[in-house]
Amino acid sequence: MLRIAIPILVFGALFAASCSSDLPQSSLNPRSVEAGRIDQLWSLVLWISVAVFVVVETALVYAIVRFRKRPGDEDEPKQVHGNTRLEIAWTIVPALILAFVAVPTMVTLSELRSPAEGDFLRVEVIGHQWWWEFRYPDIIDSEGRPLTTANEMHIPAGMTTELQMTSVDVIHSFWVPSLSGKRDVVPGRETYLKITPDADVAGQMIPGQCAEYCGLAHADMRFRVYVDSDDTFDTWTAAQLEPSPIPSSDPAAAGYETFTQLCTTCHQANVVGPGGSSEVIGAALGPDLTHFGSRSTIGAGIEENTAEHLAEWIADPASVKPMTPELNDIGAGRILGMPDYGLDERQIAELVSLLEGWK
Repeated sequence: MLRIAIPILVFGALFAASCSSDLPQSSLNPRSVEAGRIDQLWSLVLWISVAVFVVVETALVYAIVRFRKRPGDEDEPKQVHGNTRLEIAWTIVPALILAFVAVPTMVTLSELRSPAEGDFLRVEVIGHQWWWEFRYPDIIDSEGRPLTTANEMHIPAGMTTELQMTSVDVIHSFWVPSLSGKRDVVPGRETYLKITPDADVAGQMIPGQCAEYCGLAHADMRFRVYVDSDDTFDTWTAAQLEPSPIPSSDPAAAGYETFTQLCTTCHQANVVGPGGSSEVIGAALGPDLTHFGSRSTIGAGIEENTAEHLAEWIADPASVKPMTPELNDIGAGRILGMPDYGLDERQIAELVSLLEGWK
């Protein structure tokens, strides 16, 4: 009995788990026009497949039962060879089914890959090992600099956003299952993806990830998409365009000194001094840290952005996220992760105070 009961229990548990309604990263939980079209195509193909399965399995079970060997049977059932009608039928019918599936598939692909039209938001997506950079070329500050952030993309609900994507190193793949299909992000090329979130998705956070193996920390190359109402999106963009203040009192002021000495080797920040003039400091190899404190996660979405997690990250980044950074790669314009600079507890606390204060 155990040989039968155990497989049944295991199958039942897996079946029950698959019925969960909590589907944060599922194409079967569409939250946009594009994901809805993918879900419709999936449903069509599913029910066609179910019909084919039922017909084939019914014929199989019928053949097993009808032509099984019974006690006393001496002769084999009639053997059929070279039946032209049957061979034509099982060639033409599958071809017709595939043709029927191909038409809506090509129509859906054409719709998803057509350029955005009318009023839409452009976002440039740049893949790095192992984080995501988001630039808004049409949203610029007073100096003409585009809004730039990392690992968290904000888009308005009910409006189309066109992603213009590329990579600075290897092939990545941008995937937010609930919002759109998967598209490769290729160095030296631009690929495009449209997202039109449903109006009732406003206020929600939708997780995404890299879906193309891209090295050591591939599994930890995550990101978040925040779908905002129009007012919330406008408020967020206005805040992100403002430079962060240079602190004048410790511990944040001491943290700023450490930041300019070490962190600017790889990170940029748009800062403003007491006199009111702003400047961009640092190199654009790692994420822009201008409004780091306003982000909900660190390390490309692997930890919540808290003072404790940030201190752990600065103290030993590779223990939090698999990385083997080579400082020699900085001259080549890239670095595989964040190095450990051996800062003491006081320096780490000062840096945490600075970065958490840059809202």
